[in-house]
Amino acid sequence: MGMLSNKIDQKQLKPGDHIYSWRQAYLYSHHGIYVGDGMVINFTTGAVQQAETPTIFERFFTSSAPKFNTPCSRCCYGSRTRTDGVIKSCLDCFLSGGELYLFQYGVSYTVFLAQVRGGTCTLASSDPTEEVLRCTFYLLENGFGGYNVLKNNCEDFAIYCKTGLLVPQSGQAASYLAAASSMASSSSGFLMSGIFGMTFFGCGTYCIKRLVFDIGFRHEVIKDVTKVPVEKILEMARGN
Repeated sequence: MGMLSNKIDQKQLKPGDHIYSWRQAYLYSHHGIYVGDGMVINFTTGAVQQAETPTIFERFFTSSAPKFNTPCSRCCYGSRTRTDGVIKSCLDCFLSGGELYLFQYGVSYTVFLAQVRGGTCTLASSDPTEEVLRCTFYLLENGFGGYNVLKNNCEDFAIYCKTGLLVPQSGQAASYLAAASSMASSSSGFLMSGIFGMTFFGCGTYCIKRLVFDIGFRHEVIKDVTKVPVEKILEMARGN
């Protein structure tokens, strides 16, 4: 597993690992917690089952869950009434034909900024494995609130299970917002000094935005994020 690639072999997996797989030609990724015995607990929209009409953006990212014509013989995915929310599925169903990647915790600033995309690593440290699994199985039984592609998605779920920190905005969602912001900065840079100014301002803004959005940076430096006991999650969801 190199600095710019978090790809791993299934044989390397350990219970409590935060894993992910890219979807839609690497446009976004689906995240979950590996709990052993070839099973993954993950948070998903399942089929499109929303109370409100989804936006174009939500339609594009909706349904990170696998789609099969017949139910899975191992985890029975596809035969259950509930295919959304926090579910337990086998690794094959989770990957849905994609490759396996390991989300990294406690990385250095150098490694974090070297990543081209968000949603692959964080400066935050992981809790002990026992606590990660306790939190994950608790949420499997009790839920993680309503799914929201920007504010409460599969990556937010996995990061919370690993750290106990509620993410205001996940790495991949923040990455897209940072990219949009960098494009605006690039326009200013171009007006100031041409193509080189555009590149400098755009890349600089993108890196800074990604860093500021990172849950570890917010917890340790900005200090506007704190740990939330898992028993409080549903109470907070009802309050929202």
